[in-house]
Amino acid sequence: MDDTTAPFHSHVEEILDALEKEPGREALVHRGRRVSAGELRGLVYGMARALRSQGVRRGQTVTLLSGNLPETIAARYAAGLLGCAVNHLYAGLSADVHADILRDVETRTLMVDPAYGARAADLAQRVPLERVLVLGAGTGTGAGTGAGTEAGPGAGLDLVKLAAEESAQVLTGSAQPQDICTIRHTGGTTGHPKAICTTFEQCASIGPDWSEEGEVRALVCTTLAHAAGLVADTTLRRGGTVVLLDEFEAGSVLAAMERERISHMFLLPPLLYQLMDHPDVDRTDTSSLRMLTYGGCASSPTRLAAAVRRFGPVLNQFYGQNEAGGISMLSPQDHDPLRPELLRTAGKVMEGVEVATRGPDGRHLPAGEYGEICVRSPHVMKGYWKQPELTAEVLRDGWLHTGDIGFVDSDGYITIVDRLKDMIVVVGGHVYTAELEDVLNSHPQVMQSAVLGVPDANLMEQVHAVVVRRPGGDVGEEDLRAMVRERKGAMYEPAGIDFVDALPLTDAGKPDKKLLRGRALAATGSHRP
Repeated sequence: MDDTTAPFHSHVEEILDALEKEPGREALVHRGRRVSAGELRGLVYGMARALRSQGVRRGQTVTLLSGNLPETIAARYAAGLLGCAVNHLYAGLSADVHADILRDVETRTLMVDPAYGARAADLAQRVPLERVLVLGAGTGTGAGTGAGTEAGPGAGLDLVKLAAEESAQVLTGSAQPQDICTIRHTGGTTGHPKAICTTFEQCASIGPDWSEEGEVRALVCTTLAHAAGLVADTTLRRGGTVVLLDEFEAGSVLAAMERERISHMFLLPPLLYQLMDHPDVDRTDTSSLRMLTYGGCASSPTRLAAAVRRFGPVLNQFYGQNEAGGISMLSPQDHDPLRPELLRTAGKVMEGVEVATRGPDGRHLPAGEYGEICVRSPHVMKGYWKQPELTAEVLRDGWLHTGDIGFVDSDGYITIVDRLKDMIVVVGGHVYTAELEDVLNSHPQVMQSAVLGVPDANLMEQVHAVVVRRPGGDVGEEDLRAMVRERKGAMYEPAGIDFVDALPLTDAGKPDKKLLRGRALAATGSHRP
């Protein structure tokens, strides 16, 4: 790496500059703690110096295993200030997958929430780590800290204590534009991890656009390892306040919205539905909410219309990928319950982004034709970590192939109907799971659904649906099958429908179709090829 290049001001330094402007303002809220901008800024500089004194250098990979602590945010910024690539693990993955990821990204330093001390000790026995650093003593969210004061990977040094012994004065960042800033793994990784690399230059322009006037008080109630991390970055760069919850629980989220006068938040659609279905929703004052951004998986137009009626014109859909960055937005103005055709779309292409729909032969398709959504923009990833063949497969001719199937209409709105791998090939054509989920969710007694392909004894994919009824609902399989036949035709009719109390979700908050498929296979005795 060439350290003689011109000075570069990273997004971390921009956030630290914003914290400096009003050191006394409230920057982070977590449980009973209220951390000022000045305190957070000082902690970042102290942590960066402590990391440097421990041997952490630009270009190294630093991995985080942590809940939504103030120290998590500070540690991310401290590592970024030094020019490190930050890899933030989903806590819900198995120890085997965690170990595979740590080895794959060549992690030398593991920074861990005290709540995950036992897991960190286990990983230190499996992976050749140089150091384990604990984010404070007893500030974690779970049982058993495993944090120690002795040196060595198995015990773990207290990074917060080390930071307190360092200067909190300004430290010039070491990152360069093309250095890797984040290495983000897709949820539910199996086999060789698929890790998406984003540069510091790209991170400078990634995040939601909250340019409207007014104070921002953003609620983070999903893992900082996912989109919530971008929410925190954007809020702090804007001079706002981030309210941290340890996890999503609908009642706690509603209480925090009212208590903290939340103006902005991000939710995946299944979590938005849980919020709307909670008995306290109509007793909660949510009048401070100005923007509720959602995205990450398919959404139900029926449920979105209900959300607009409950929360007002504040819904904002964001369609994007870790590989591609932001692609399109459906603005609050387009969330019109009287125009359900718009609620089925992912909005209009964002400024600076090019979108093309391509057929299997690579041909660009005209408006309205189904094909793979391909993207070209400054936010497209640098590539997959140590997987040049996969990178070349996804990045072709300057375009990122998203793996999403959809179309762009004549007005420039994108509609996504499926993932290439989730599309179910049946006799007579293709079943797009998002379209079938829309139909099922429109039934008045259905709260939520997930559609997936399950192979039968002959290894032929069959349409399978998993449905969550509304409380007191008694709709049965035959009723739903008849509705699907009438609206979509026999090709879309599910071969099997399971009724469950709730859909299992991944760490990121998406329906866990992998788990649902495994359950369906176990129930039928089928085997995937």
